[in-house]
Amino acid sequence: MKMCAPPPPPQPSHFNQRIVEADVPTFRAYQVWKGRNRFCLGGRFVFGPDATSLFLTISLILIPVILFCTFVSQWLILEFHHHIGNLIVDICAIFTVYIILLLLFTSGRDPGIIPRNKQPPEDDIEGSIIFSSNWPTSLGGAPNLPPTKDVKVNGVTVKVKYCQTCMIYRPPRCSHCSICNNCVERFDHHCPWVGQCIGKRNYRFFFMFISSTTLLCLYVLTFCVINLGKIMGSYHCSFWTALTMSYASGFLIIYTFISGWFVGGLTGFHIYLILTNQTTYENFRYQYDGKTNPYNRGWAGNIMEIFCSWIPPSRNNFRAKVKMDPSEVLSYSVSYLHSPTPELPGRSLHFEMGRRPAVAAEDLEDIQSQMEYVGRLERCQTQPPHGTWDPKDNWEIMRDRRALAAELGMQYGSSPMDLPRTTKAH
Repeated sequence: MKMCAPPPPPQPSHFNQRIVEADVPTFRAYQVWKGRNRFCLGGRFVFGPDATSLFLTISLILIPVILFCTFVSQWLILEFHHHIGNLIVDICAIFTVYIILLLLFTSGRDPGIIPRNKQPPEDDIEGSIIFSSNWPTSLGGAPNLPPTKDVKVNGVTVKVKYCQTCMIYRPPRCSHCSICNNCVERFDHHCPWVGQCIGKRNYRFFFMFISSTTLLCLYVLTFCVINLGKIMGSYHCSFWTALTMSYASGFLIIYTFISGWFVGGLTGFHIYLILTNQTTYENFRYQYDGKTNPYNRGWAGNIMEIFCSWIPPSRNNFRAKVKMDPSEVLSYSVSYLHSPTPELPGRSLHFEMGRRPAVAAEDLEDIQSQMEYVGRLERCQTQPPHGTWDPKDNWEIMRDRRALAAELGMQYGSSPMDLPRTTKAH
C-alpha cells in the first residue's frame, strides 16, 4: 500500500509575519513556563505542583508548638525561677520561626531547573554530535539523537541521557522529575512534604530543615518530660496523676516521639548520603554498588561541598519578559484550524474579530494554501508536526474553516465554494 507522506507546511508571506509579530503579546517567563510549577508574587517564588502540602507541613509544626507555648509553658514558668521558664518558651518560638523560614527557602526557590531547548541540540556537552549514515531518522527526516552519551567525571566514564521532553542531554547527576516536569540538576528526590524537588540549589536548606525539625521534636519532648517530673515532685504524685494535671504534656510526648522517629531517621539517612556524596535517587537505584563513585571526595570534602560551597545562581529568570517566537505563533495559528480552543502555554491567546487586520489581496493565496495543507493532512490521515489530531474535532475544524472562507468571500466578492474544501477519506 502506497504511503501518503505529509506535505511540507506552507511558508507564510512577509505580510502575515508582520501581522503576527505586531500582535504577539509580551509575557513574563513564568507565565509561559512549560513545567508544572506554581509561581507566587510575580515569579519571585517557584513551587512544585503539590505546593498545597506546605499548609499541612506548617500545621504539623505549628500546632504542637502552640500547645507547648500555651499550656506547658504555664507550668515551666512556675517551676523555673529567674525567668528561665520564659527563656525556654522563647527559644522554642524563635526556633520554630527559623524552621518555617528554612521550609520556605527549600520549597519556594528554584531547586536547579535546567532550561529546556526549543529544538533538539546540534552539539552535545563535549563536542559535535556525529550521526552515522545508518542512524535511524524520524518521520520529518531529522536524525534521532543517541539516547545516551559518555562523559568523563574525575577520570570515570559516566553515561548521560537525552531528555525527550526538555530536548537536552542531562548533565551528570541530573534527572527529570515526572511530578514537576523539569530536569533538575543534582536531583535528589521530589519531597511531597515541602512540595518541591530537592536539587543542587536547595538540598542544603532541606537538610537543615529536617535536622532542625528533629532538634525541635527532641526539645519539646525533653521539656514535656521535665515538666511532668516537676509536677510529680511538687505535688508528690504519681506519673499518671501528673499526666492528668497536664494533658498537653502527655499528648506532646507521644506526638514528638513519633515525629522524631520519622524526621530523625530521615536526617540520619541524609547524613549517610552526605558523607558518601550520594543522592537519594542514586542510592535507591544502587548506582554505585560495585562501582567507583566519581563524586566522593572523602567525608570531610563531601561535607564542605554541601555546606561550604557557593550555591550557583538560578539558570532561569522567571520574571524576564519574553515574546513568543513568530514561528511558534504561526504554528499556533495553523493549529487553530484543528483545535476548537487553541491556547498558549500557561495563557490563552485570544483573537478578536474586531481587531483582526484586513487581509491584503495578495495574501489570499497564502491563506488558501494553509487551508489546503490541512486538508491534505486529513486525506493522508497523518498528524501535523508538533500537533495533536483528534478525529472528534472534525466538525469544529470544518466550522472554523468555513467561517474564515465566508469572511474572505465577503471581502473579495467570491463565494465560499471557490475556496479549497477538504473532505476526509474513508
